[in-house]
Amino acid sequence: MKRTYSKVAGALGIIAAAAMGLSACSTGSETMESPMASTSESSSPMASESAMDPAGNLVGSGCAAYAEAVPTGDGSVAGMAQDPVAVAASNNPLLTTLTAAVSGKLNPDVDLVDTLNGGEFTVFAPVDDAFAAIPKDDLAAVAKDADTLTSILTYHVVPGQIAPEDLSGKLTTVQGGDVEVTGSGDDLEVNGASVICGGVQTANATVYLVDTVLMPPAKK
Repeated sequence: MKRTYSKVAGALGIIAAAAMGLSACSTGSETMESPMASTSESSSPMASESAMDPAGNLVGSGCAAYAEAVPTGDGSVAGMAQDPVAVAASNNPLLTTLTAAVSGKLNPDVDLVDTLNGGEFTVFAPVDDAFAAIPKDDLAAVAKDADTLTSILTYHVVPGQIAPEDLSGKLTTVQGGDVEVTGSGDDLEVNGASVICGGVQTANATVYLVDTVLMPPAKK
C-alpha cells in the first residue's frame, strides 16, 4: 500500500490544480465524547521554534513536492501553522478524506473537530491515496460503524506534540493501542507506513502525513 515518492509528487501536482476539497472545518461543531477529551502537555518545545520557521523541522521525501505544489495560502506549510489541526487539515489538499472522517461527513456520530482542536497532539494523517487503497465496500462498512471509525481515527493520534528527532519507538495512542515508529529523517515509518512529510506544525499539533491508513490491533 506504500506510495513511491514519484507517485506522491504526481498526485500533488494534480491535487494542487484542483479546488480545495472540503471547506474548512468549523470549530463550532458539537464535541462528541471521545477518549481524546483528556490529553497530556506538549512533549516538545518545537512549537515556538516552528512558529518562527514552520518548515524548520520537516522530514520526508515528499516535503519538497508539497511545498512546490502548495507554496502559499492556508494549505501551505506556513499556512497550516496558523490554524488548529482540524482546520489546518481541511485546508490541505491531500487530506480531504481524513477531514471528512473527523468532521462528521462520513458518519454524523463521529465528529472529532472540537476535540482535535482543543488539545496538544501528534497526528499521523493518512493522505487521500491511503484511503483510496482500501476497497470501497470495506471503507463504507467502517464509515457506518461509529465505534470502529472512532477507534481507527483515534489510533492515528498521540497525546502531546512530538518533534521528528524525538519520534521513535512505541507510542501509546489516544485509542489505547501502540504504534511503532522506526527509522529517521526521510526514512521515518509508522507501523511500516512511510512518512511522506512530517513535522508539519499547526497551532496545536504536529502532523505526519503517511501513505497508509493505520489499523489498530484487534482487541484480545
